[in-house]
Amino acid sequence: MLLLIIYLGFVSLGLPDSLFGSAWPILQPQFDVPLSYAGIVTMIISGGTILASLLSDRLTFRFGAGRVTAVSVGMTAIALLGFSGAKSFWVLPLWSVPLGLGAGAVDAALNNFVALHFASRHMSWLHCFWGLGASVSPYIMGFWLSKDLRWDRGYLTVGLIQIIMTVLLFLSLPLWKKAEQKEGLSAARNAPKTLKEIARLPGIFYVLIAFFSYCAIEGIAFAWTSSYLVHNRALLEEDAARFASLFYLGMTVSRFITGFFADRLGDKRLIRYGYIVCFLGIGLIFLPTASALPCLIGLFVAGLGCGPVYPAIIHATPHVFGKENSQAVVGVQMASAYCGTTFMPPLFGLLANHFDIRLFPFALLGFAVLGFFLLELLNRRTKQTNPLS
Repeated sequence: MLLLIIYLGFVSLGLPDSLFGSAWPILQPQFDVPLSYAGIVTMIISGGTILASLLSDRLTFRFGAGRVTAVSVGMTAIALLGFSGAKSFWVLPLWSVPLGLGAGAVDAALNNFVALHFASRHMSWLHCFWGLGASVSPYIMGFWLSKDLRWDRGYLTVGLIQIIMTVLLFLSLPLWKKAEQKEGLSAARNAPKTLKEIARLPGIFYVLIAFFSYCAIEGIAFAWTSSYLVHNRALLEEDAARFASLFYLGMTVSRFITGFFADRLGDKRLIRYGYIVCFLGIGLIFLPTASALPCLIGLFVAGLGCGPVYPAIIHATPHVFGKENSQAVVGVQMASAYCGTTFMPPLFGLLANHFDIRLFPFALLGFAVLGFFLLELLNRRTKQTNPLS
């Protein structure tokens, strides 16, 4: 029953992530603000997720993973309802604060709880369910936009779903407490870890930079694939927008498939094989062919390779850094991940603007090589005590 609740929690976690982007084409002219003002909202949300991730160890230590998750989902529900009632743009940044804080806290708490209590296959499937939530919300928004452009009803619908999820989470709190007592984690954890203590953990900077690099790949691929296909592969804008989802589709499919053999392979092999497949996909993107087909196949293959990397790094955290340190480490990993997805896409945009959009596959390859190299170094360094497996 608890696992079912957590699966629903991951769907809930993904629901708000793509909602704003779906509504912004209608919100922007309605509120009569510049197109770039979307960045104000997204940066505030990202800042909140980074802050909440860094505080997740203290919050989880004091209140437990179940309560943190329930309250955090409740915060996102209230924020989404606030969005639905907005009459001017400047209300949106205010509601972005609880939305970002809630998303960051629930992300760190859920990921660490699953890493501690469940097998690797569940981590892969749970992140697949996050993709399901992120995929469903644009359809919810699209349905209401077709009804006289009622974007507010889209936010209201997702907000009500989050309220139902909040109630389920609060009802499930005894299950969370029972699972934590079974593991005996309260005896293992004496106090939350400070950032200084986390920085002393062997290999911590390897995994943080690797996480940043991996999420930079995701962020750049999500933000710039369509532009690359239009300007370098001569696709029509509508075709490029449709094919831009291939990378994301590959990730979701991969996480579903790898769940069936994740336990047999282990986290170390999942990460290593994932990066190898990712390199193959990026190689196809590089091919200077007249047809865009190899590039499109490459985007899907690169997504397939990236799929298992994120869940496997998270699931390996208690083994590499110890169960007593895992919540603190997962928190800073989430913060590093959000930094990668938040800051690298606009930075790449500046580079592409000054140089050329053809830098796109070079950026993907560079971050993939960096992440792979650092995780291999981490595995070698921790091999004697806590192998990444």
